Amino acid sequence: MQNNRSVPVSTILPHLAYRDVPAAIDWLTKVFAFTEHYRYGDSDGAQMHLGDAWIMLSKVRPGRNSPAQLGAWSQSLTVFVEDVDAHYARSKSLGANIVEELHETIYGERQYGVDDPEGHHWLFSLHARDVNPEDWGARIAGR
Repeated sequence: MQNNRSVPVSTILPHLAYRDVPAAIDWLTKVFAFTEHYRYGDSDGAQMHLGDAWIMLSKVRPGRNSPAQLGAWSQSLTVFVEDVDAHYARSKSLGANIVEELHETIYGERQYGVDDPEGHHWLFSLHARDVNPEDWGARIAGR
């Protein structure tokens, strides 16, 4: 995979709230090609992955709502994939809510944006070229 100084790949395990965890597992598997690793409780949660990107799903409960319940999204998840063009084509053909068409950014990423049925915002991305952050107007901290 191409390296890009503007967008480092890192490790984080986000937890996402869904009203119907089994339906979310099915949708994330079918549309985004995630793989279920395990489920726990009485349909309370699950762990899934797409390549090296891991996520936790949990059932909504008081104080833990999905973006669809809140009427807004509060975060965006970026997942790096080997073939973003094929991933985009798959998601689009299966009726996903594409909110940002596939394009190349000024900071060197080929990506698209999509909202899942619960309103979680996803960016699927591939490093297209290495770009120094200063070349597109970012300021490196401490300089």
